[in-house]
Amino acid sequence: MDSYNTRNIRNPYHGIDDLQSDFGDPEEPSSSSNKRKKDELDEKVRPGSLAKRKRADGRADFEEEHGKMHRRMAKMMSMNAYDRHKEMINLYYLSYPGATQLLNRKVQNEKTDLDVLKEHHRFVWDEGEQQDAESSSWEKRMAKKYYEKLFKEYCIVDLSLYKTNKIGMRWRTENEVKEGKGQLSCGARKCPETAALASWEVNFSYKEDGRPKSALVKARLCPKCSDKLNYGTQKRQVKQKKRAVRRWEKERRRKRDSGDEEEDVDVKDVKAENKDQPSTSTAATTAASSLSASTDIWEGPAPTETEKTVDDEIDEFLDDLFL
Repeated sequence: MDSYNTRNIRNPYHGIDDLQSDFGDPEEPSSSSNKRKKDELDEKVRPGSLAKRKRADGRADFEEEHGKMHRRMAKMMSMNAYDRHKEMINLYYLSYPGATQLLNRKVQNEKTDLDVLKEHHRFVWDEGEQQDAESSSWEKRMAKKYYEKLFKEYCIVDLSLYKTNKIGMRWRTENEVKEGKGQLSCGARKCPETAALASWEVNFSYKEDGRPKSALVKARLCPKCSDKLNYGTQKRQVKQKKRAVRRWEKERRRKRDSGDEEEDVDVKDVKAENKDQPSTSTAATTAASSLSASTDIWEGPAPTETEKTVDDEIDEFLDDLFL
């Protein structure tokens, strides 16, 4: 056995006293150790609180924020106006969430340029209206400037509602004049035909500013669009023919009922007579005109030929060109 005293040790085989415990009363520490532990507890960072900053750390934070501001200003100065506006709007969105309603525009009473032109446009401006527009609001001045930029030699025609006798007309723009639309090609809005064009003078009646107006305009159309332009007139002519045929049939029935068969005339003979009458009348008129022309030569003095000036020749050339 070992030489140490086995009486004081409850477990002599392992050299440990069974009654020994770590939870016993500790020895009284010194006052300096208690003060050190108290200071450590006071300086401990608790959840939800910030650590105490040093003076040097504050200076570093200031320099960092100052550098960020200078870099942001340099970035703003290097942008154009549009990109700078977008950047500032993005910063506003990030800085003030939920305040974007202040940026919404009230467009209920706003008018675009197209709305102004629709309201104040005139198909033909009178001299009085032009003088009033010069001293009036900017809307009328803009509509007058737009009217002055249009080319008013030929019209562009909208024949989409020709069966209801409704035809729309407008003047040509600069691009349409360069392309030859309305002069070298058909003046209908969606017709690209360029062959067999005919010039038409139309008394265009329209309603503008609550007043009925009319203007004599020119249009060049292909044969198909010309038929559409004259659809209302042809329809009236067809109605007149139908009424004449009905009137003739009623007269024939009345004569047949009365027993007067000698005065009955066949429909074909009547039509043949109607066809022959204009030809005989035209032949008579042409013969009379030729006779009067032949006799007029000897009655008056000999006609003198006038020489045309350069301006007259230019006017004739332009008239032939624009027809």
